[in-house]
Amino acid sequence: MPKPILFDVIIIGGSYAGLSAAMALGRSLRRVLVIDSGTPCNAQTPHSHNFVTHDGTPPAEIARLAKQQVSEYPNVTFVSGLATEVTQGLCGFDVKTWDGEYFTSRKLLLATGIEDIMPEVDGASECWGISLIHCPYCHGYEYRNEKTGILANGEMAFEMARLVSNWTKDLTIFTDGDPGLTADQIAKLNSKNIEIIHTEVEALMHESGYMTSVVLSDGSKKEVKAIYTRPAFIQQSDIAEKLGCEFQPSGHIKVDPFQKTTIPGVYAAGDNCFQMRSVPSSVFAGSLAGSMINRELIDEDF
Repeated sequence: MPKPILFDVIIIGGSYAGLSAAMALGRSLRRVLVIDSGTPCNAQTPHSHNFVTHDGTPPAEIARLAKQQVSEYPNVTFVSGLATEVTQGLCGFDVKTWDGEYFTSRKLLLATGIEDIMPEVDGASECWGISLIHCPYCHGYEYRNEKTGILANGEMAFEMARLVSNWTKDLTIFTDGDPGLTADQIAKLNSKNIEIIHTEVEALMHESGYMTSVVLSDGSKKEVKAIYTRPAFIQQSDIAEKLGCEFQPSGHIKVDPFQKTTIPGVYAAGDNCFQMRSVPSSVFAGSLAGSMINRELIDEDF
């Protein structure tokens, strides 16, 4: 087997966090490899919002422009593929891709993202990121004052209702069964004219992902234009787990304020370690991680 090329940093994941880190490191004259499988979690989201200079731009266009700009740095290399295995070697980290390629680096950045697990409701996957949404800061303005739902129960339903009520007063909570709400919470929601529907949700009616109504298990329908929910997720890559990184109770990779994981030399940035899911948040985390990795390399060499 040929000796692998030694990079300063390998970045696994070439979306917003990974590209932002690659730019910071490329500008720091580091030899960088970005390995990307091309499966961002917001692939079908039509527009990105709440990102200054890019408000309303399709997420894929932001990523395309970012990669184009990062590619201008000759010391940054891109490989299309899936990183499947990472081991700690003499020089740092040995990374293997699905097609058998090997690469080695002193430091490793995991910008691998997450994979959302859709509710078992017809139409959920088709509406996800379009009208079945997770964040009012990303989507709330576009659905302001519209008939809006929340698919959740318990404390999450109550807190989401408080938040989303800032953007619309025409709000319905779909608890999909047991509401899990306290008497005080129900009284507060009723005082704000927020309807609570316990009947199970059967389907989301939509036109090309844009919701028109909710179909309940008793056959009734409720008109809505958008529904907020917080689906379960899994890490898109199991590399952090295999390396022994610690995780937060939420399922995110545990990092310190400088994006360091609990494994020396391994950093993480983006949705895999941060609950505030947005393009600008990922860009910031990637830039911070790149800067901190470069500082760590300087500390080791100077």
